[in-house]
Parts: sequence; structure tokens; C-alpha cells
Amino acid sequence: MRLFVGIPIVDDARREIIALLGRLRETEWPVRWVNDEGLHLTLKFFGDVTPERLDVIEEAVRFAGQGTGALDLRLDGLGAFPSTMRPRVLWAGIDAPPGLELLYDRLERGGEAIGFAPEGAPFRPHVTLGRVREGHRLPPEALEEAGRWLTAATFVATQLVLYESVLTNLGPRYGARLSLELPA
Repeated sequence: MRLFVGIPIVDDARREIIALLGRLRETEWPVRWVNDEGLHLTLKFFGDVTPERLDVIEEAVRFAGQGTGALDLRLDGLGAFPSTMRPRVLWAGIDAPPGLELLYDRLERGGEAIGFAPEGAPFRPHVTLGRVREGHRLPPEALEEAGRWLTAATFVATQLVLYESVLTNLGPRYGARLSLELPA
């Protein structure tokens, strides 16, 4: 099974991203856009794991989430990995308050303690919007223009979810294996 930990995108931020995706899908950009149903902020990707590891992963996620309250988050512009000059993954940024960074760090350290390598790159919270098709490029000004289509919607993250990702011909589908409430 393929597992990752994330925060569902809800409320005004979800509506804003879905509206943005609607506009982006009307462009002729060579991009595979994500499904609206799966909008989330990934915090820790475990990858393919055997079912026997599920219990220890759930325990690490529970431990990381202990004492974490609801998080006030805000959309924060568009960007791309590895860079806007050579975009492969297009994303909407999320402003990272200290509580989110602490939760990310706990998940990284908890994952490392049970045998999963840390990310190794600086934490850049984001919601993936799409992936540029292999062999294609986007002009940097296109992403800059699309950035003006996104408003800085806010939302309160009240849930931490261990997702299972099932790859299908229509794109990945996500199901919750564990869902923790982040109390207000």
C-alpha cells in the first residue's frame, strides 16, 4: 500500500483552488491536472509499505499529532518544482505558521525513527495542482499570470489524515486509513 500523511483542504480555500483549477483546465497547457476530490497538503510521504508496517506508521502519526491544535492556514501564491523556470509540478503555496512547521518536523522525526528517510529538502507546504507532461515545458510568464487568478483564501485545518493512495487510470484516489482531529 502507498501511504502519506496530509491535511485536507477545506472551506474557502478548497473552493478557491477548485475555481483556479477550472480556469487552468481551460488553458492549453500540457499538464495533467489533479482531481478536485483529492486536494490536500502532504506532510509526510511514506511510499509503498507492506501492510505489516501500518500499525507502527499509525502510531507515529498519532504521536506526531498529539497536542497539535487546529491550524490557521492561508493560500500563498503559485509556484513550481523544481523551479518556475523549469516547472514539472505546479502548486498553490500554503503559508507555514510555526504550528504547521512543528507538526511537519514531528512527522519527519517520527518517520525516521521507524525507518523512513527524512525528506531532505526545505519544507515548502503546498497543494499540488498538476504535473507538466513529460517532454513539455511551460513559459514562466504563464505561471506568473495564473498566480493572479488565486486569492489568499484562509482555512482552519482540523484534521490530520493518513491516506492510502491507489493509482488508477484516472489518476490517484485517496482513502483515509487514519483520521485524527486537531482540536480548536
